[in-house]
Amino acid sequence: MDLQPGDKAPAFKLPTDGAGEVSLAGLRGKPFVLYFYPKDSTSGCTREALEFTKLHKKFSDLGVELIGLSKDSVASHEKFKAHYRLNLTLASDGDTKVAQAYGVWVEKSMYGRKYMGMERATFLVDAKGKIRQVWRKVKVSGHAKAVLAAAKAL
Repeated sequence: MDLQPGDKAPAFKLPTDGAGEVSLAGLRGKPFVLYFYPKDSTSGCTREALEFTKLHKKFSDLGVELIGLSKDSVASHEKFKAHYRLNLTLASDGDTKVAQAYGVWVEKSMYGRKYMGMERATFLVDAKGKIRQVWRKVKVSGHAKAVLAAAKAL
């Protein structure tokens, strides 16, 4: 699935850190950033989470929710969030159904070995549930600032 700006965001309902839950229906009426990342506590994923955390207040001032999503468990998310003092919601997509719906559960290759994994990608969704912007194969440096700039245009 290759979601594009203007497409309706696929529905989801996932457990989050802090014994919470996040869903598309629950976010109705609020714009949000849904960013997919491969793994808690790895270098790129930590940098990305820290960049979003640093800009959390600016997103919040715009009324934009920040949600990070990976295959990791809620317990892993809670450790990751506490260790780095992250200020965003982390959702667990253990069965990868949401990642598949968003087209980010993809074949990867490392050292000649092929495997399925999470593509680093971000979706900016407006208050009506429409995808406004998509970033695929994200390079972490400066990404959170680019997403914030796009969010200001909502």
